[in-house]
Amino acid sequence: MKIFVARLPGTPVFDPAGDQIGRVRDVVVGLRIGLRPNVHGLVVEVQPRRRVFLPITRVRRIEPGAVVFTGRLNMRRFEQRATETLVIGEMLDLSVEHEGEPMTVYDVAMDEIKPSHWEISQVALYKGRRRDPRIVEWEEVSGFDKLQKDQGAAGLISAFESLRAADMASALHELPSKRRIEIARALNDVRLADVLEELPPDDQISILGTLEPERAADVLEEMGPDDAADLLHDLPEEQAAKLLALMEPGEAAPVRRLLTYPETSAGGVMTNEPVILPPTATVAEALAHIRQQDLTPAVAAQVYVARPPTETPTGTYLGVSHFQRLLREPPSTLLGSVIDPSIDPIRPDFTLREVTRYLANYNLVAAPVVDELGRLVGAVTVDDVLDHILPEDWREGTDDHDDRTA
Repeated sequence: MKIFVARLPGTPVFDPAGDQIGRVRDVVVGLRIGLRPNVHGLVVEVQPRRRVFLPITRVRRIEPGAVVFTGRLNMRRFEQRATETLVIGEMLDLSVEHEGEPMTVYDVAMDEIKPSHWEISQVALYKGRRRDPRIVEWEEVSGFDKLQKDQGAAGLISAFESLRAADMASALHELPSKRRIEIARALNDVRLADVLEELPPDDQISILGTLEPERAADVLEEMGPDDAADLLHDLPEEQAAKLLALMEPGEAAPVRRLLTYPETSAGGVMTNEPVILPPTATVAEALAHIRQQDLTPAVAAQVYVARPPTETPTGTYLGVSHFQRLLREPPSTLLGSVIDPSIDPIRPDFTLREVTRYLANYNLVAAPVVDELGRLVGAVTVDDVLDHILPEDWREGTDDHDDRTA
């Protein structure tokens, strides 16, 4: 049985009872001098964003769309050993040689030699920019043992293409620093912005610092203003000011406004791009706006009603209409008549503790933020609050080293 490894990322992993416990993120192998690499196992991501090790001896079968294992899965966090190599993270895009000719690794294949024993058997190679790979035997290729200054990123990005931004961020976070930066720099501005929003602050700063200032400013423009402001808050003041100056004025303006608020206040964590409509808009228009695919569920859960202008800071704030209420009303109904009068707005200077209590008291996923002039300046969502009240290392989990014997 032969499987090309680049097709595995994102494949669901099922336990013996048929329950999905995670998804494949990588394949762990051991390189051997003069021999084909042994496959040690799979790196599986389980919730919440924890990577664990699944020994290949526990894998019952691998089929399109599913990996099924037997026995018990050790939930300790995976840690790569010095003698191990990650196929997706480290082998793809390597520059190697085949018959004296320089080539690039596009994919590798693993074969089940006997039950529960897998080896890397073949390598898919390409030259230059062509994407019609040549498949050759492992023994015909040299160069996998070389440390390379600039490995490239096309193959790994292709393998991760279907991943959500949060999953790709998790995958990048687990890569060696050099590889993580190579991949991040090769992403287009929109994709990199989406991924940066999901990364821990240290990774954000590290990646942004490797970009040319003009490109870093372009990426910040593609991020949500609240996420861009959070990142700029973490940068040295001089660097943040330089990047703001390089951003387009229209993109920088909302970020500058957010930076005027304390980082741990309602104004500091809010988004200034909620769904805002005038009272003369109809329910049909409101539903069309909250159907936008790029809105998070928390932002799409309500429509804020304000006098023009309807961009923050708005005209006089009037109230909020919840999407459940909108679904019950005739499409031609005006928003001004379906405002919830029981929801009072919060002030930008509310602390995170006050915002958390407010959301909990009213069972809300978002709250309007209104300034002293009665203008809507943004909305705080529950995910904004969680990002700031969870421990900084919440993405890491709290486990010790991985234990391959459990």
